[in-house]
Amino acid sequence: MYIDFATLNQSEAYHALVQTVIPRPIAWVLTENENGSHNLAPFSFFNVVSSRPPLLSIAIGPKAEGMPKDTLANIERDGRLVIHIAQRALAEAVNESARVLEAGESEVERIGLATRPFADFGLPRVSDAHIAFACERFEVHRIVGGTQTLVLARIQQLYVADALAERDAKDRLRLDPKAIDPLCRLGGTEYAELGKIFSLARPR
Repeated sequence: MYIDFATLNQSEAYHALVQTVIPRPIAWVLTENENGSHNLAPFSFFNVVSSRPPLLSIAIGPKAEGMPKDTLANIERDGRLVIHIAQRALAEAVNESARVLEAGESEVERIGLATRPFADFGLPRVSDAHIAFACERFEVHRIVGGTQTLVLARIQQLYVADALAERDAKDRLRLDPKAIDPLCRLGGTEYAELGKIFSLARPR
């Protein structure tokens, strides 16, 4: 089967992509609402972009009625965001945080999640998440001819749960991916966990 994307509408293209570009990491993004409460939402059009400068990317679509999502509005107004890598144990909370709420209503409070402060950063992190990046807005690009907005976020601080972190012989950070147990996104209502992990030496 060959699929010509020029013949697909937006919905068809979306469904083809989310079922083939798999598994995808999930950015669980905390931002501050205009009323001072905290918004929390998952995004699976997400990845690392660069190590210098340290950048993460998130593509954010609009609400059903075409208005910007609260996450994007908050990032554009405030410039700060915390991106979590949620583990399998938080799957239900991640899914619940995708519920559409009134502007300014906090998913953090609604779900009953505890938070902890980042040192010298104005936003907190979700306490139970194993990994969190404190980020500042780097660039925002509205994709020409589309509905998505690409956000580049510059990492200021990284939190890793102590139980996951160690140093190798060269004093580099080493994390056990099985211990991280990251939640992965597939298509539709499907999620995944890490399966078998294997190593291959790089060719020289």
